[in-house]
Amino acid sequence: MIERDNQITSEKSTAQDNKLDVALRPKRLADYVGQKDVTMNLNVSMQAAQKRQEPLEHLLFYGPPGLGKTTLANIVASEMGVNIKTTSGPAIEKQGDLASILTNLKENDVLFIDEIHRLKTQIEEILYSAMEDYALDIILGKGPAAKSMRLDLPRFTLIGATTKIGSLSAPLRDRFGHIHKLDFYSTEEVSQILKRNAHLLDMQVSDESLTKIAQSSRKTPRIANRLLKRIRDFATVDDIQGIDLPFTESCLKTMGVDLLGLDKTDRQILITIIEKFQGGPVGVNAIAAAAAEDAETIEDLYEPYLLQIGFLDRTKQGRVVTENAYLHLDIQMPGKKQTKQIKLFEQD
Repeated sequence: MIERDNQITSEKSTAQDNKLDVALRPKRLADYVGQKDVTMNLNVSMQAAQKRQEPLEHLLFYGPPGLGKTTLANIVASEMGVNIKTTSGPAIEKQGDLASILTNLKENDVLFIDEIHRLKTQIEEILYSAMEDYALDIILGKGPAAKSMRLDLPRFTLIGATTKIGSLSAPLRDRFGHIHKLDFYSTEEVSQILKRNAHLLDMQVSDESLTKIAQSSRKTPRIANRLLKRIRDFATVDDIQGIDLPFTESCLKTMGVDLLGLDKTDRQILITIIEKFQGGPVGVNAIAAAAAEDAETIEDLYEPYLLQIGFLDRTKQGRVVTENAYLHLDIQMPGKKQTKQIKLFEQD
């Protein structure tokens, strides 16, 4: 009974977080912080499409999780004044699923497919004619009696999002008119996002606290918002109105998040490579088995940031922990004299 109650509480908390995430997302391109090159090009493309009274060309966003791909897709639909239908690659299991989605679109609508790299091959092939000719080719029957039927579709914009652009087939990738890479944010940009969201959540947070959260956010808005909401929970429980730097630091310490945004799992991955594989090189599957984590989760969620801050190197032989990581973890690197731990990075 207690486990069931805990599960219900967890589900309610997740649902509440999801509602907050949607509420905190900017609705207009002017309110979107960061990714200046992407937003500038999007603005030009949308204005040109509106002047020509045409649907926007198909868009592909790629980059690590939490950088705003879904938010940008919703902004595009809002700016173009059209509806958006959202789905994901794994959710489209049969050709009929995609056919149902496509035939229910209206003129100029946006179809957003998250994790588009996980589409099945037969599903992907249906998209080719849909994207190029706005038509749907359906095979009726089997064997010699099979017949092909073509259905016309309304002109629409497909927006794909992926964390693994290399996993997309070349024919699908080449059918996108715009391909945009989303990069990690600067501390100043994340602080701007946090300041706006703290206001929306009716939180009184000092600028120093916002900067501290931004520094610990792995340069990722989604993580920054999650930290902000968890600190809000601590403040609610402790009946604290104004959140200052000492309280923020205490909350982050309780959550196991350090100045560079590394959490318990990040440190576990690095320590596993150091202690069990002498710092590497080692393959990701071996790391996953030793750290009791999923290999795909390590590659998609943890590795990009560890590579970006220079704590991991990828070589032909496998992953290698760098000297910077040894210093940050205060672990002596083999063949190196023990040095006093120093602050490795000034946050940008």
